Amino acid sequence: MALPETLPEDRAAAPGGTPTGAAGARQGFAARGLLVALVSAAAFGTSGPFAKSLLEAGWTPGSTVFLRIAGAALLLLVPTVRVLSGRWHLLRRSWRQVLVYGAMAVALPQLAFFYAVDTLSVGVALLLEYLGLVLVVAYQAVLRRRWPALPTMAGIVLAVGGLALVLDLPGLLRGGGVEISGVGVAWGLLAALGLASYFVMSGASHEDSLPPLALAGSGLVVASVGFAVLGLVGVLPMTFRADDVELAGAVLPWWVPVLELGAVAAATAYVTGIVAARLLGAKVASFVGLSEVLFAVLFAWLLLGQLPGLVQLAGGLLILAGVVAVRLEEAGGKPADDASPVAAAGSGGAPVPVEAEPLGPREPDGRRGVEDLHR
Repeated sequence: MALPETLPEDRAAAPGGTPTGAAGARQGFAARGLLVALVSAAAFGTSGPFAKSLLEAGWTPGSTVFLRIAGAALLLLVPTVRVLSGRWHLLRRSWRQVLVYGAMAVALPQLAFFYAVDTLSVGVALLLEYLGLVLVVAYQAVLRRRWPALPTMAGIVLAVGGLALVLDLPGLLRGGGVEISGVGVAWGLLAALGLASYFVMSGASHEDSLPPLALAGSGLVVASVGFAVLGLVGVLPMTFRADDVELAGAVLPWWVPVLELGAVAAATAYVTGIVAARLLGAKVASFVGLSEVLFAVLFAWLLLGQLPGLVQLAGGLLILAGVVAVRLEEAGGKPADDASPVAAAGSGGAPVPVEAEPLGPREPDGRRGVEDLHR
C-alpha cells in the first residue's frame, strides 16, 4: 500500500523537531538511499585501477569489459534464480524490460565510452557521458510537462562544473591535451543516453517490479551475451592474457583484478545502484552517481599514487553542492522526484509512465529498499 500524496503526519514533529510518522519514515528511506547510492558509486569507482592493471598487462578494453560483465552475471546467477524461485511470472512479464536494461543501461554506456575514448580525451569522454544526468532531468520534465525547478537547474550547473574541475579540463585545455572529433562526441552522447537509461530504468518500480537483484542479474546476462557476440564477430577486439599484473606496488595473479571487477565494480555496483534509484528516484540517484568520479580519483590516489590536486578537490565540493541543491528542493516541499518514472507494465513489460510515489515502506509483496537485496 503506497503512502498518500500528502499526510498530516508530514508536518508533525516530536518535541525538539524530530519528524514523526510518514515524514520520518520517508526521511529514513531517503537517508538509506543516499548511503546505498554512495556504496554503488564507490563500487563503480574501483574499476579504474583494477582495469588499468589488466590493460597494462596487454588486455584490451573489450576483453576487460566483457569479463567484468560476464563475471558479474555468473556471480549473480544463483542469487537471481533463488530470488525468482516461485515468481517466474515476474521475469516472463518483464522480459522486454530486461532486454532493454541489458542493452541500454549496461552494454551501451560501456561500449559507447570505449569508442568515445578512441578519438576523444578521457576527460572529455567522461564529461559527455555524465551529461546523462541532464537527460534524466529533461526526461522527467517532458513526462511531467513542466520545467525543472530552480534548485535542480542550479544543481546541474554546479555538478557539471564540478565534474569538469575533477577531470581537470582547464588544465587539459591549457596544455593542449583535449582531443575533439565529431564521431567521438557522438559516441560520448550515446554513452550519456545509456547512463540516463540506467538511472531511469533502475528507478522504475511498481507492485510487480523485478527485485533489484533479479533485474541486475538478468540484465547483466543480456549484456554479457551481447558483448560475447560483438567479440566473436570482431566488432569488439578482445585479447586475454594469463600474465601476472601489478597493482599498488604488488604483483598479483590476473584473476584478482578480474574477480574484483566482476564482484565489486559490476555485481555490487549494479544491484546497489538499482536499490538506490528506487529509494531516491532517478534524478537524485543520477546526481549522487557523479560521486563515482570522486571515488575513482580517491582509489587512483590510494592504489596508483595519483594524488588529486586542489582543482579536483574544488570540483568535488561543487558536485557535492549540486547534490545538496537537488535534495534541498525535495526536503523543502517541492514535488518529489519520481521514484518510478518508467515501469514495465502488461504482459510484454513495455515501459509506460506511472505516477510519482513518495518514499516510504510498502506492503510485503511490494516492499521497497535494501531488504530487496536478500529476496
